[in-house]
Amino acid sequence: MNVGLAHYLTVSIILFCLGLLGVMTRRNLMVIYMSLELMLNAANLALVAFSRFNGKLDGQIFVFFVITVAAAEVAVGLALIVALYRRRQTVQVDDLTTMKL
Repeated sequence: MNVGLAHYLTVSIILFCLGLLGVMTRRNLMVIYMSLELMLNAANLALVAFSRFNGKLDGQIFVFFVITVAAAEVAVGLALIVALYRRRQTVQVDDLTTMKL
């Protein structure tokens, strides 16, 4: 069996849809954050697949930079979530609707 571009894109679409479903239905801030990261990785998979099947390294280089920026995003995002938890004692989105002190 030969794995083609359509297979990679199908997996990427499924991962992106699962991440989108998690963002839209969940109320826990950590689960929403993980779902956003899943969506980002689905886009990375599509970029690498296109790059591989076009025979160029542009997409793979772009993914390298996206992963680097995502690592910094994870550090800042988790720090914000920890700060919100310490302030409000919850990570439920419904409880964080007002950002007053």
